[in-house]
Amino acid sequence: MSESIVSQQHVSYLKEESRFKGRLKNLYSWICTTDHKRIGLLYLFVITIFFIVGAIQGLLMKLELMAPGANIMGSESFSVLSTLHGIIMVFAVAIPGLTAVFGNFFLPIMLGTNNVAFPKLNLVSWYVYIIGIIFILLSQFGYYSGFDSGWTFNIPYGILINANILPVVIGIFLIGLSSIALGINFIVTVHRYRAQGMSWFKMPLFPWSLYAAAWIQLLATPVLVIALFMIFAESTMAIGMLDPMLGGDPTLYQHLFWIYARPAIYIMILPAMGIISEIIPTFSQKTIFSYRTTVVALLAIAFLGFFVWGQHMVTSGIGDRALSLFSFFALIITVPMIVVVLNWLGTMHKGSLNITTPFYWAVSFIFIFLIAGLTGLMFGSLATNVYVHRTQFEIAHFHYIVFGSVSFAFMGAIHYWFPKIFGRMYNKKWANIGFLVFFVGFNLLFLPMFMLGYQGLPGHFYDYPPGFQPGNLASSTGAIILILGALIIIINLIRNARFGRKCDDMNPWGGKTLEWTISTPPPSVNFDKLPVITNDPYDYN
Repeated sequence: MSESIVSQQHVSYLKEESRFKGRLKNLYSWICTTDHKRIGLLYLFVITIFFIVGAIQGLLMKLELMAPGANIMGSESFSVLSTLHGIIMVFAVAIPGLTAVFGNFFLPIMLGTNNVAFPKLNLVSWYVYIIGIIFILLSQFGYYSGFDSGWTFNIPYGILINANILPVVIGIFLIGLSSIALGINFIVTVHRYRAQGMSWFKMPLFPWSLYAAAWIQLLATPVLVIALFMIFAESTMAIGMLDPMLGGDPTLYQHLFWIYARPAIYIMILPAMGIISEIIPTFSQKTIFSYRTTVVALLAIAFLGFFVWGQHMVTSGIGDRALSLFSFFALIITVPMIVVVLNWLGTMHKGSLNITTPFYWAVSFIFIFLIAGLTGLMFGSLATNVYVHRTQFEIAHFHYIVFGSVSFAFMGAIHYWFPKIFGRMYNKKWANIGFLVFFVGFNLLFLPMFMLGYQGLPGHFYDYPPGFQPGNLASSTGAIILILGALIIIINLIRNARFGRKCDDMNPWGGKTLEWTISTPPPSVNFDKLPVITNDPYDYN
């Protein structure tokens, strides 16, 4: 793909000499770094911790739902746990997960440059993200009870109860600022720091997906900031913007929240699609099918995502014409998604398939994504949407499109780039076992919820009639299996990051993008001599 590789001198970014003194010099060298690769690993460390926290919270809720009645907690504790689970998994894990970890680590390398446009801003965004999480956790302590109005705040309920809403508002506000900073960094990096010869249509698809997601971060997140400011003002000064008893309009908040939250789904999905678009050509040893239509489809998804927020407000009283328009866009946005999936299938067709762990995750992502998309089409139908709104069906769909897409793409990415990041190889046998257990657990957890919701079981309730127990029991069993699979994967990766077989091969998978042309693990300075791009990004011919 390029005419230049790194020089023979290789100082790994993992072993870079610290400029600090004293016993904690290595710690300081990490938490004060401006190296995009180290910042990516800082995000990975924190996101892994809170993924485990959120998963345990989800498991506790599922254990409560194994049988009717109060089993291990009461209704108030269940609501608090459900709210904290949603906030942590959405704002602290899913939204920043792929962009902050793999985007930070690989975007500059795949563009042929040595760092992001604003390295210090990159580090600041990580600190702001950490402070935001701390504020969210503080909501569970204090004079009032834990915050329990749901991760969407459910205004006006969220501002009328005696709960610690302000720490949550401040925490999500700070995470939003971090997201905006990350988006600005990525946009400027893509525009100004591409290697010589890398035109727009010679850029790999993962950077394209990050670029599209970054525009959503930049344009949609300020709307969330406005909504959070209104909640803060209403909670502290009772100015009457959202409280109907003071002449406010809760529907206004719903509009503002979903104007952000619906496009935010594509902040998660677009990088996931970009990752799969990297894995499939590599393990098919074949040029991506219809590269340009894939690029256009990714950008179209980002654009159309701004016009479907009303899909989440079908029971809020907005007009029929508006609902019809939102329904139209909800159906139209599936077209570019189908285009991308067909291009993946076209890439695999007659390819030289190397069927190994990252490929398993990529193919299973397509399966999960198709289920999410087909059930999403049902929400595009207003009659069906009204019927299953706020039921277990909606929760199952949400987890397939968000948790399913992000987690399967994340697992595919970490197994794909693991030897490049750490310079070691994981145990493939245990990696495959972990994949199988995770895949079975995920589908056993969420597939029964579609039927439960279709039968009328509401979401976010800690109790239910006895007739719903078989489905809930199956779903809870799936949660236990999923947690077991996640533990196998995490333990395998952590152990082999330190003690695994060394992988000195720059390109163990036979990839064609620039990260496979530099040393393993990457040097502290990506390129001694910046590359000159001469070929297309997936030139397997």
